[in-house]
This record gives sequence, structure tokens and C-alpha cells, in this order.
Amino acid sequence: MKTEVRRRWRPSAIAWGLGGVLLPVLLWEGYKAVGPASGVSVGGMPLLPRTTDLAMPHSWTMLERLLAPESSASGAGPMWVAVLQAAGFTLGIVGASWLLGVVVGLGLAMLMQRFRSANSAMLPWIILSQTVPLIAIAPLVRRWGSQLEFGPFTWENWMSVAVISAYLAFFPVAIGALRGFNAPEKAHEDLMRTYALGWWQTFLRLRLPASVPYLLPALRLAAANAVIGAVVAEVSIGLRGGIGRMIVEFAAAAGGDPGKPWAPIFGAVVLGLAAVGFVALIGALLRRYRRGEQAA
Repeated sequence: MKTEVRRRWRPSAIAWGLGGVLLPVLLWEGYKAVGPASGVSVGGMPLLPRTTDLAMPHSWTMLERLLAPESSASGAGPMWVAVLQAAGFTLGIVGASWLLGVVVGLGLAMLMQRFRSANSAMLPWIILSQTVPLIAIAPLVRRWGSQLEFGPFTWENWMSVAVISAYLAFFPVAIGALRGFNAPEKAHEDLMRTYALGWWQTFLRLRLPASVPYLLPALRLAAANAVIGAVVAEVSIGLRGGIGRMIVEFAAAAGGDPGKPWAPIFGAVVLGLAAVGFVALIGALLRRYRRGEQAA
């Protein structure tokens, strides 16, 4: 029976995956074929982009540019190699920021679950923290970080990017974990008390396993937020070597090379898929606790 279900599921999953890749391409090419060259505007406000080759190159033009050399300089490597290197650099920052965000989010959720006063005092501020735009805090984080010195330790720009990215990543973890820690029914909590288990033992044996269906969607959202935060922070701070800075630099070449600016954008997409795929691997390892998984 399980084998039949798996056989039915796999073709369906593959079809959905292919559809998710092909649908944006078909929509892109379809609009380019029928859309006006000047775009669509309503009341003088642009609604849909122009369909010229300069503003909206064909999908195969973008793919060809990925296989072409990065620049006209002699000895320049393929574009896709440069994009992968930049994506790998940013992926390292995303991993550090995601881990930092998860630790901070879980710590805050545990504190708010343990003490009602902490919940009442901290939750509004946690929600309010997400209303501050990254562009506003990025220069402050970089400035404060550059003033930190502990012996031989020096603050580097990539650390500022990691902190800014973690600023976005911790929020869904804190909220999702708090929901999960409060998910056990009162009867189960009373059962833990009859065994004379303290808060920590109750947390490890009851609340933590019960939080998995709430925590996994939060971890996926945190991974996506970490990617967005890292890319935006790289642009705001001016950190070189990452995919965010590459997007800005290649955008300047759009006038003479319309396919070039899209190469790092594809790299950012792959970066996001890698981050979410890592969380999916964690979910596979915790599949016994995933029944009734909740949306983030």
C-alpha cells in the first residue's frame, strides 16, 4: 500500500515541480509576444513592463548569457561560474545569519512561554521590530560593528550583513516556536505534572516535540527571509563578492547586454532554493513529529 502511494505521489510531485518552472517562462514569453512595446500604463502610472528586447529579453537569451564568458576580457570564465561563486559567498552568510536567527528566535520563544510577563512585555516589541526597513538599519549596524574591537578580533563587513539578515530571520522563528510551545493540550500538561516533571523536562518531552509542526514552516520562512536580508544588506553596505553586489554591478550593463543583469537574479533564486531545501532536509529527519503541520 505504501509503495503504491509513493508511486502515485512521485509523478505528481515531478509534474508540479516542472510546472512551477515552466509556468513563469510561458507567462514571460506570452506577455512579450502579445504585450505592447511601450508597456501598459494606467493613469500615467506604469503597470506592466515594456516588451522590447532591451527591457525584457527572451528567456533563451538569458540562458545563453549564462553560458557565455563573464566579460570580454581575455581569460574570462563562464558567467555561470562567477554567479555560483557569488551565490556560494552569500550562502555562507545566509547560513550564519539563519543559525543566529533561529537561536535568538527560539530563545525568545522559550522565555515568553516560560514567563507570562515576558510574553506581554516582549511580543509587541518583537512585532514592532519588523516595521523598521533594512535600508534604515544597515548603515547603523555597519557603523556600530566597525567600532567593536576585542583584542585581535576585528568586525568585518560580512558580519554586519549576517546580523541584518538574522534580524529578518528571527521573527518567524520566535512567533512559530511560541505557537508550538503553547500547542500541547492542558490534559497533557497535567499528565507531566502528575509525574512531577519540572518545566525543563516538560519542555523537552512535551512542548518541543509538539512545536515541530509549527516550527518547520517558520524555519522555511526564516530561510527565505535570511536570503532576502543578505542580498539587500550586501547592496546597502556595499559588500563585494556576494550575489547582491553582483546584481547592482551587472544592472549597469543592461543597456548593451540585456541578458547579463538576469544572471545574478537566477543565482539568487538558486540561493533561495538551496536555503529552503536545507530546511526541507531537516523536515525529513523530523517527519515523525510533522503530523498536523501548521502554516507559518
